[in-house]
Amino acid sequence: MSGHSKFANIKHKKEKNDAAKGKIFTIIGREIAVAVKEGGPDVNNNFRLAAVVAKAKANNMPNDTIERGIKKAAGDAGSVNYEYVTYEGYGPGGIAVIVDALTDNKNRTAANVRSAFTKGKGSIGTQGCVSFMFDKKGQIIIDREAYDGDGDELMMMALDAGAEDFSEEEDSFEILTDPDTFETVRAALEEAGIAMASAEVTMLPQNYVALTDENDVKNLQRTLDLLDEDDDVQAVYTNWDE
Repeated sequence: MSGHSKFANIKHKKEKNDAAKGKIFTIIGREIAVAVKEGGPDVNNNFRLAAVVAKAKANNMPNDTIERGIKKAAGDAGSVNYEYVTYEGYGPGGIAVIVDALTDNKNRTAANVRSAFTKGKGSIGTQGCVSFMFDKKGQIIIDREAYDGDGDELMMMALDAGAEDFSEEEDSFEILTDPDTFETVRAALEEAGIAMASAEVTMLPQNYVALTDENDVKNLQRTLDLLDEDDDVQAVYTNWDE
């Protein structure tokens, strides 16, 4: 995956997210509610909640907002009726697209996601049609400018904590983990006082595909923009080489 600046992509996403911070916090709030309902309000004994809290912190959600969300979710656990759904399909040029959503109305979400694909000249596929092109991994990105230490020391710290891989980019460090060891590695870095630009379990493409047709680029971007505007959509993964 060399040549692809994960940090540049994250900065781009954060710039978009900063313009719609309320929506991002609402999305994370839903994830907190579901995580608390499934595993309780104790971050130390609820892996999913710990992962959501890490995501919240990476998106600059204030600690008091996170704590209020957990307390509210603990009190309203019986009324939480969101469920996770995943859609897979193809954009223009055969670009693989995975959409993760958290919804209280699957019919509404399915219609919206299908519409986003159709308007971008793509199509929804069957479950599993593109997910085999991705690997589920814990991914931690550290901004070089925010880290004063030695890269080799950071690598050894991450590997000792259970990370699978460590790589250096011009502007960042990337740490990859198995999803099951992600929280252990993230917690070790947090305890060491290392700031993380991003920390989440994600879907990483095994290979990237470039689009050379300008119309294909515009159509794919339209699909991605429509999905980004949908409050039910939690995350979108593609193998597009931007």
